[in-house]
Amino acid sequence: MTPTLVRQHLPHAGAAARVDLCARARDWSEIQERMLVPLYEAVYERVEAGPGTRLLGLGCGSGLALLMAASRGATVTGVESSSPERLALARRRLLPEGWDTRARADTRLVDGSPGDAADAEAPAYTLVTAFEPIGCLAGDSEGLGEALAAATPLAERGAPVVLAGWGPPERCATSSVLRVATKLADPLRSTGSWRPALRDDLEEVAQRAGLRPDGSGRVACPFGYADVDSAVRGLLSTGLFDAAITATDRAQVDKEVAEALHPHLRPDGTVWMPNVFRYLIARVP
Repeated sequence: MTPTLVRQHLPHAGAAARVDLCARARDWSEIQERMLVPLYEAVYERVEAGPGTRLLGLGCGSGLALLMAASRGATVTGVESSSPERLALARRRLLPEGWDTRARADTRLVDGSPGDAADAEAPAYTLVTAFEPIGCLAGDSEGLGEALAAATPLAERGAPVVLAGWGPPERCATSSVLRVATKLADPLRSTGSWRPALRDDLEEVAQRAGLRPDGSGRVACPFGYADVDSAVRGLLSTGLFDAAITATDRAQVDKEVAEALHPHLRPDGTVWMPNVFRYLIARVP
């Protein structure tokens, strides 16, 4: 749970020294990102993504959502500005040496802002996605609003723009674990601190971006892990605990997250947490 389950927010420069960003990107790619597959599938089915779709993925992370769209026949462009480590993994997924020249030419991965994905010779994008769920970090919607402002001029009129967010806290078992981030980071009162999702988070972002809401949905995205260690690594890869790591230390955060996971531990040692995520479809005016 891209971009990511939101993109990495390191609230203070000192936090960088406490986080192995390459290891975190691998944990995201290998453990956590797959938890959002039901969300990606539901959205692509709803908007009928396929051949003829030109997709611009904002906060594409390590590229799983793009890969799924490409497998449906879509032409994909991914933009990632906050994690070059995740983008490097996306390149391995989407631009392997074994692909033919045409496939490689049709897939673009951009390290920068959506404006860097502009191509005067290419048709306008027909679908824009922002799959990194918002509504978890205080202030996380501001950065998304800026990205949408840069991306929507690149899309054709009426094109769907998909935003994603956490569902109601009472329907997200992981909320009880994420509260650890708030408790440990409270002394910082940081804009990177976790907060419960609000009902109109997505609609407010769409409104500020000048988009016209045109439907929404909810998708079950359970978080399942092989063991507690995998669960801790996966959850920390989201960046939601960065402020907590800065306020305390990594060992303390690992310990308290592991303890918070105990109610979700099954007899076979696996961890299972049912969650619901929301998506909003808005239209480019």
